[in-house]
Amino acid sequence: MENYTMEGRTYRYYGQEAPLYPFGYGLSYTTFHYRDLVLSPPVLPVCANLSVSVVLENMGLRDSEEVVQLYLRWEQSSVPVPRWQLVAFRRVAVLAGRETKLSFQVLAEQRAVWAQDWRLEPGTFTLFAGGQQPGQKTRVPSEVLSARFSVTGTARPLRGC
Repeated sequence: MENYTMEGRTYRYYGQEAPLYPFGYGLSYTTFHYRDLVLSPPVLPVCANLSVSVVLENMGLRDSEEVVQLYLRWEQSSVPVPRWQLVAFRRVAVLAGRETKLSFQVLAEQRAVWAQDWRLEPGTFTLFAGGQQPGQKTRVPSEVLSARFSVTGTARPLRGC
């Protein structure tokens, strides 16, 4: 094998072509609504973890399960990075007409980029939370929220945190 690039070979590097069945694709017996996406803190040091919470409401008449997915996008990076990266997911059962608040941790290491070693870089990031990938063309009865956060400090090796 001479070409080690991942371009066009995994969901993270599809470029402009979307996968036929993206991660989390499927049918549901109800409709879910996402709201109140909160990132804490919205500005964090380069080695810190990010706390995320989101409210998921079952708007339908049936009890059902949803796969809540969190994706991270680097707004600028010193090296090529995926369009977005799955950083967390959880299958959640929600009773009809009820809601639940979910909490996640996005670890600093999940923001690391490969530049001869794993490095953490300052900058602006977007976090997506929903029942499907951001910008997914094949729709499922769900939605995707987004919020930005910033990382401050100087770039450093991941092992230096």
